[in-house]
Amino acid sequence: MTLLGIGSRIIHNEFGKGVVTNVTSKHYWVTFMDSGLETIDLNSDFEVIEAVEDEVDTVSFSEVERSLIAILRKWSDASSLTPIADKWKGGNMVLKPGDDNLSDKEIPITTFFHKIVMVRDRIRVMEQKINASKNLDDQEKVDLQQYITRIYGSLTTFNVLFGNKSDYFVGEKKV
Repeated sequence: MTLLGIGSRIIHNEFGKGVVTNVTSKHYWVTFMDSGLETIDLNSDFEVIEAVEDEVDTVSFSEVERSLIAILRKWSDASSLTPIADKWKGGNMVLKPGDDNLSDKEIPITTFFHKIVMVRDRIRVMEQKINASKNLDDQEKVDLQQYITRIYGSLTTFNVLFGNKSDYFVGEKKV
């Protein structure tokens, strides 16, 4: 088995896409796009997308951080950084089932916020692709744009999470 070096890109069955940020004798430390930093066994089940040879040279944390930011931007369809409102930083979201025999589910609100931003950014990309499509006529583009506007309208509930009003979801405007 050949060891992967720092900077290698992988797809893990459970955690998705990630970048190796450290290697020990038994583990890879991998920063995954969706779940952050995870430690996985060297023989874990993953696919290598791009292998970097194991090097003896050390890499500074800032170099790894810059590389990760560049890779995440390359793989993501997010167009900009979107801040969460200060009042939600460090908070948790609790999902309480109606059945008292079931446990609550608690997740960091920043994790939920990140998912909402990804949905918004992907809808924007879809909107751009629709508008640029050569295969759709103008009426089809208008019809699809109306659906997208309704999707944005359905998501306005989550505007409370955004730090900037310019990042808000906007549905149909009342005339």
